[in-house]
Amino acid sequence: MSYDTQKLYDLLPAIHRLRDAEEQGALRELLSVIAREMGVLEESLAQLYDDQFIETCAEWVIPYIGDLVGCRALHTAAPVRYSSRAEVANTIAYRRRKGTAAILEQLARDVTGWSARAVEFFELLAVTQYLNHLRLDRLQAPDLRQGETLERLDSAFDTIAHTVDVRRIAVGRGRHNIPNVGIFLWRLDPQPLTRVPACKLCLGDPADGRYLFSPLGCDSQLYTKPVAEDEITHLAEPRNVPAPISRRALRNHLADYYGASRSVTVFVDDNLVPLEDIQVCDLRNAGVAWAQEPDPRKVAIDPVLGRLVLSPYFGPSPVVEVTLHRVFSIDMGGGEYEREASFEPDLAECALIVVRHGEKTIGQALTELGSDNGVVEIADSWTYCETLGISLAGTQKVELRAANGCRPVIRLGAQPLEVSGDGGGELLLNGLVIADQPLHVRDNVARVCMRHCTLVPGWALTQSGEALHPGSPSLILEAEGVKLELDRSIAGPIRLSADASATVADSVVDAGAEDGAAYCKTADPASAGGALEMRNSTVIGKVYAREMTLITNSILSARLAIADAWPAPVWAERRQAGCIRFSWLPRESLVPRRYRCQPDTEIAVRIAELEPADRAIATGREKVAADVAGWLVPVFSSTQYGDGDYCQLHSACPRQIVTGADDEAEIGAFHDVFWPQREANLRLRLREYLRFGLEAGILYASQRPLEEKRT
Repeated sequence: MSYDTQKLYDLLPAIHRLRDAEEQGALRELLSVIAREMGVLEESLAQLYDDQFIETCAEWVIPYIGDLVGCRALHTAAPVRYSSRAEVANTIAYRRRKGTAAILEQLARDVTGWSARAVEFFELLAVTQYLNHLRLDRLQAPDLRQGETLERLDSAFDTIAHTVDVRRIAVGRGRHNIPNVGIFLWRLDPQPLTRVPACKLCLGDPADGRYLFSPLGCDSQLYTKPVAEDEITHLAEPRNVPAPISRRALRNHLADYYGASRSVTVFVDDNLVPLEDIQVCDLRNAGVAWAQEPDPRKVAIDPVLGRLVLSPYFGPSPVVEVTLHRVFSIDMGGGEYEREASFEPDLAECALIVVRHGEKTIGQALTELGSDNGVVEIADSWTYCETLGISLAGTQKVELRAANGCRPVIRLGAQPLEVSGDGGGELLLNGLVIADQPLHVRDNVARVCMRHCTLVPGWALTQSGEALHPGSPSLILEAEGVKLELDRSIAGPIRLSADASATVADSVVDAGAEDGAAYCKTADPASAGGALEMRNSTVIGKVYAREMTLITNSILSARLAIADAWPAPVWAERRQAGCIRFSWLPRESLVPRRYRCQPDTEIAVRIAELEPADRAIATGREKVAADVAGWLVPVFSSTQYGDGDYCQLHSACPRQIVTGADDEAEIGAFHDVFWPQREANLRLRLREYLRFGLEAGILYASQRPLEEKRT
């Protein structure tokens, strides 16, 4: 503000200031009111000037400036990373490069927030060549000696010539034709694991140098850490997207993938293994050994299985740490992503005890905390093998959490994580991965809250990635009246008493199979678990609750087994109260009233389309209902925990589910990804920037074909 009260007061003649002092400053008070209004006017004038520029204008002005340059607004439910201000600002630059593959690729990245690559399929067509203008890169028969080229067949980076495909690419069927442009998207985001301990395979033989990258002791595909593209005209390459790393690609481009700040790193006894000591091998099983015998002077890495072998040179028991990248659809289940906002605010001023590997164990920190309210924070991404028990004194509130940017793994060994209390205490877990045993809450505990946590479904994974104890409960709550909160977490089956209650939000509850018991008190004989409230979640397995107060935007993928004792796969004991809305659940479920749920809504639509005579016949209606219920089911890319596309809806999933939420986003745990909105926004922009006569199709490069998905 240019003029404040004192500055205006100093402009008055001295005689008026003297008289005002005699009158106890009445004139000064008047000038303070005038100065305040002048400040408002001055700020308004400054903002009026700023509103003429997209970089400084107010949010409400952005659509008007966009309208001036012909930039149409997109869906408001787009992901956080999308910026309408940036798109309007870049519109002129976009238009200057309109029609090029580079601008289509950049649009896809900017609008969806996913990694993308644009491919003009006419360049991959096999054609009869003019002998005076030979194109040696367009051979109709591929060179079988080029292994890396062959393994990219039908991918976003395919360079092999194809015969023409006359099917339309816009509906996702055809590809290789003159007018076709493919926009490949990676629907998975890279998530780093930094300096985590590698899991030794044979603990009984100290001389055995075989390790697994995954701290959970299972095979895990390694992924690329995307590198930002240098030039705006550059089309994405494999190192620019979160693609799986193949053995051949790692061997041929080792310097691009291995090293500090790159996709893969190996540390032995706190020393970075140099690039020249790395060997890429095929370490698949060959009997009790691994297939390829590595050079004894090297560190062998298999990126497809996530395995490594150390030479005896490093000694019998070296400390092996690795940096790797995995992928997932959203920030869920713990990771090195930003989650500080989820820390318990009530404990901000309480005691904070920090745990680091080699300094203090989690058990020692809990003992040190005693009966006081406080936080035990794990400040690294180490694997802690401990037998833990938490006893809450009175109304004590304890938060056991990972520090922001860390993802520790707690392996419980032979005993569950026992939680008990004597007066209604509260336990909060945040950012942890808990394996080998369930969480067991005994008695006199008022609340258990889990945010950004993973209770490994099946407790632990075999080396092949299968659940070690499929269907075993991950959460057992015997405490009466306990309130369970599951937020952005992954867990196995839940068992809780009938007078308890559970709130599940943006989470996955996985019983390992659709006919397994995912939520109840006891699985056999079936007895009702406590009241259930669920938002934006996915449940794989049967559900039996005393009451379903509200279930919205959720998938309850369940079915009855042969000779099952349950009357229905999803079952509420009290059906007079509560509501199921905008969700998918089996048609035969016994639940409170449903509102806009599938497949019921689609069945009603199909029956309404029948001729009046057919509609009046019960068998005709039942035939339509059975037909719709047969195909309108969730289709997941994978239902095996550990896969990057775990519980992600496949593009072949019916659109009634993909757009079935109350805001037309997808139903289930990945609702907040806003996949349909991202896709719709991209299609809107592609129509504007495609050259005349071309047709674009959206292809999901990170998605396996249905026949290859692991279920």
